[in-house]
Amino acid sequence: MNKNAIQKYAIWARNELIEQVKQRAYQYGISAKGYGDENAAVVAGRVLSAEEKRQRAAFVSEIKRNGFEQAVEEVAYTWFNRFVALRFMEVNDYLPTHVRVFSDASGGFNPEILKDVLHLELEGLDKSKVSEMLNANQAEELYRYLLLTQCNALNAALPEMFEKLGSYTEMLLPNNILKPDSVLGRLVTDIPEEDWKDAVQIIGWMYQYYNTEPKQAVFDGLKKNVKITKEKIPAATQLFTPDWIVRYMVENSLGRLWLESHPNDYTESELEILSGRSRANAGSRGETACHAFAVACEVTGGHPPDRSLYGQRPYISLRL
Repeated sequence: MNKNAIQKYAIWARNELIEQVKQRAYQYGISAKGYGDENAAVVAGRVLSAEEKRQRAAFVSEIKRNGFEQAVEEVAYTWFNRFVALRFMEVNDYLPTHVRVFSDASGGFNPEILKDVLHLELEGLDKSKVSEMLNANQAEELYRYLLLTQCNALNAALPEMFEKLGSYTEMLLPNNILKPDSVLGRLVTDIPEEDWKDAVQIIGWMYQYYNTEPKQAVFDGLKKNVKITKEKIPAATQLFTPDWIVRYMVENSLGRLWLESHPNDYTESELEILSGRSRANAGSRGETACHAFAVACEVTGGHPPDRSLYGQRPYISLRL
């Protein structure tokens, strides 16, 4: 896995997406300086559709709650997550349509979804609207529509990541996404396709590197006695844990406890990275149990693991 390429792209993509979202917001009369009439029907001489008016008002409400910069940051991060998820799914052929959204079969930035649009079976797709855009040679507008429709179709499976059509994030989808140097173009060309096939680790590294600059800003602020706000806590504290570390923690805590209690169920050789200590020298059962419970609570968000999720024989060796 080319982590240097991933890091370079993720840092660049964050700044690019923030700038692109600000540009889209500006098209609707919204900037750091203000937003004018919250319920404006006309912006820069252009009459807004009913849907645009609703989305604009919703974004203004978000700005009122959290401020312009934070609202823009959240939209940029939302689109980053969606793009990464779509790229991972298309490379691994997880999309229900089995049609790539960003690339073609050769791996180039040449969206199959745009080329195969006349034969595309996608939930929510209005084929009459597609025909109108094709006849008007509106490739950019058509691709935006297809991308949004694909996101909408994935709502049932991943509702927290892919919202139903109509959210203000739709209004703020960046411009010029078909250009080779766009966030989508570079997502395809900057990171080798084989890296997307290395389990799900690339998603974790993308998250980690995306937050490189926000994390550094928090630590720089601490040196100047600047208090960390709640919005900045995730960037400084939520780090990606590689799979080998997770396996090491689980196999040397819950795994060892299970071996001590059920010596005939597993052998140590079945646990890939169990530490060298023999079971006979593993320490007291109480010490092991406490360690296991602590790790389990950390992994499950503060609650003991539910054995019913795995059956009576817990899944010890994680294959991520």
